Amino acid sequence: MATAGAKLSPFVQDPISQRAAETLAVSPSHVRNAMFARRFMVVLIDLLSIWCGGLIAIALRFPLRNEWSVGTHAAFLLLYSGLIILFCNTQKLYSGAQFRSSKQETMAITRAMALASLLLTTVIYASGLKTISRFVVTLTMLLGLVTIAGSRYLRRRRLQSAAADGFICRNVLIVGTDLAAQALHEYLQQHRYLGYVAVGFIAADANDVHLTKDVLGSVRDLAEIARARFIDEVIISTDNRAAVKFAIAEARACGLGVRVVPDLYDGLAWGAPVEYVGLLPTICLNQKRIPALTLMIKRGMDVILSSAALLVLSPLIAAVALAVKFDSPGPVFYTSDRVGRKGRRFGCHKVRTMVRDADNMLAQLRHLNERDGVLFKISNDPRITRAGRFLRKYSLDELPQLWNVLKGDMSLVGPRPPIAAEVRQYQLDHLKRLDVMPGITGLWQVEARSNPSFASYIALDIEYVDRWNLLLDLRILLKTAAVVVAGTGR
Repeated sequence: MATAGAKLSPFVQDPISQRAAETLAVSPSHVRNAMFARRFMVVLIDLLSIWCGGLIAIALRFPLRNEWSVGTHAAFLLLYSGLIILFCNTQKLYSGAQFRSSKQETMAITRAMALASLLLTTVIYASGLKTISRFVVTLTMLLGLVTIAGSRYLRRRRLQSAAADGFICRNVLIVGTDLAAQALHEYLQQHRYLGYVAVGFIAADANDVHLTKDVLGSVRDLAEIARARFIDEVIISTDNRAAVKFAIAEARACGLGVRVVPDLYDGLAWGAPVEYVGLLPTICLNQKRIPALTLMIKRGMDVILSSAALLVLSPLIAAVALAVKFDSPGPVFYTSDRVGRKGRRFGCHKVRTMVRDADNMLAQLRHLNERDGVLFKISNDPRITRAGRFLRKYSLDELPQLWNVLKGDMSLVGPRPPIAAEVRQYQLDHLKRLDVMPGITGLWQVEARSNPSFASYIALDIEYVDRWNLLLDLRILLKTAAVVVAGTGR
């Protein structure tokens, strides 16, 4: 864990280290590509909203499918959508700057669509075409306004209380403790819809650690704090240039995003682009690489497969529930408090396989543990019921976790979610397994399920985090099917 007494003075006196010099260089093109990708996704969502509204309007106006009229209106819809995106851009809806309120953003969208509609009407009138339906144009505008403004409003509402996932909502560490840094911290706390969770400060100098609350350590502790607090991005707000260079180097070495307040920029990386955090301009020196498309595909697979599995397996789940109910007294389902991605707590659902007071008996059985490290498992656990042994053998007790997957607490594939008591015993490097969504099955379950070694358990989970791709998930799912059929669970 980070220590508050780390000394910064040797770094201030000595030249910047070779590693810092190597990692300080930024790639403006890489940063611009990441910014472009995010804005492209926003534009794409707006285009889909406009086209959905337009196609609905055309279908309502021409229910008999007059092909000539439909084709003409589709061509003008293409022009109309381009005009809307153009005017949305002039209203700074894609500039990265966030509006102070949802009302202001909706007014900007309304102005953009009204201007696009006015220009489209002018084009239609000038072209002499009298077959373009005013009903289609008007309804397309109204539906587009509702869907575009609605999607942005819902995103604001979701981010207002969302947990940081590193994608749409990020944990932020502020380097600096002066008034400007404190004002930035307060601004991010008051505007959660921006997608930033201000975790705290790190001091530029070890002597400043106790200057304000929420100081987690000094700049020397940045790497350890970033791992322990699941930091995604660092915002630098200090005039200590040596600390700025060190913080940039450490953050980039850890793969974190880096932003600098413009007044502190002072030529650290010529050509680096400016990006807004709300109404505050920041210079983006590095962007954390996030496989956004593959993560979206993975989430889509989770939703589709878990929904289908819950539907198909519902008779089996009902039969399992009846077996548990008649086998022993107590509830059918058991919810355990687990630690998920980036340390977020959630209730993990399982079919009850133990007697009702099993948790209270754990201390008496601790000396029989057959696993090393923080794991606990014994072959003939007296707490397991008769039905529970069969359910565990074929992993049927984990079927309710499909609901966790559907809700977004878990994924089909990933490291198993640990209990809080286990996480408290983790070393700093072990926390890396919490960088991804926990899963029903994972690499350890199919490669070393009976291995009692905690080191092997952690190593395989970290290997999964480092190697993750969709093909690996598919391989693990296929191997899991074989493991379940073989009945190797216990």
